[in-house]
Amino acid sequence: MAARILYRARGAVTLVGGGPVAPDDLARALAIAPEAIAADGGGDHPLPAGHAFRAVIGDMDSLRSAARLAAEGVALHTVGEQESTDLEKCLYSVEAPLFLGLGFLGGSTDHQLAAMNALAKNPGKPVVLLGGGDLCFLCPREFEIDLEPGTRVSLFPMAPVSGIAWEGLRWPLSGTFRPDGRTGTSNRATGGRLRMAFDAPRMLAILPSALLGPVVDRLRGAPREVSPPA
Repeated sequence: MAARILYRARGAVTLVGGGPVAPDDLARALAIAPEAIAADGGGDHPLPAGHAFRAVIGDMDSLRSAARLAAEGVALHTVGEQESTDLEKCLYSVEAPLFLGLGFLGGSTDHQLAAMNALAKNPGKPVVLLGGGDLCFLCPREFEIDLEPGTRVSLFPMAPVSGIAWEGLRWPLSGTFRPDGRTGTSNRATGGRLRMAFDAPRMLAILPSALLGPVVDRLRGAPREVSPPA
């Protein structure tokens, strides 16, 4: 499938999906990434005053407010292929240095799994999913962040990956991880700097959503991976 860029952002982009979206999370995301794009039915979510969707992208099988959005001048881009989710369609159709995704976590389990799969398939697209009190992102090959003692830290491999968390975890991790083998969920920070390294961008990190700002700062400075062709 040949990808076509439908929108080029000036900065970070907030992607809004059709799942649950907490108003406070949306406000925090838009403060960091004010350009908002909807993934299909995400366009039905109201945005705070002063914000408007720049575009809606997807197969348009769930968007109810298409006529209203079109009348407001919002670009509606129908991408009809059925080999990818609406989140994936947005990721390969939008050019941006960073994406914050809401409406992809905290809803149905199948949609959450599909969203996490989209992150694993697009290592060159820094994405932070936000919802249900958590945030989720694909770890760069090296990642470090300052955490308060007792902060929940969960790691889950989307494919076999070798790595080490050599500082900052109550239960240090090292070796090979895989989805059907060893994972690293429900760990705790000891406080101070957490340092991790992996041989490939295949490890999901799940942290409390209150850490959105620090996580975004770290991902902005991380080397970019090369995503496989869409």
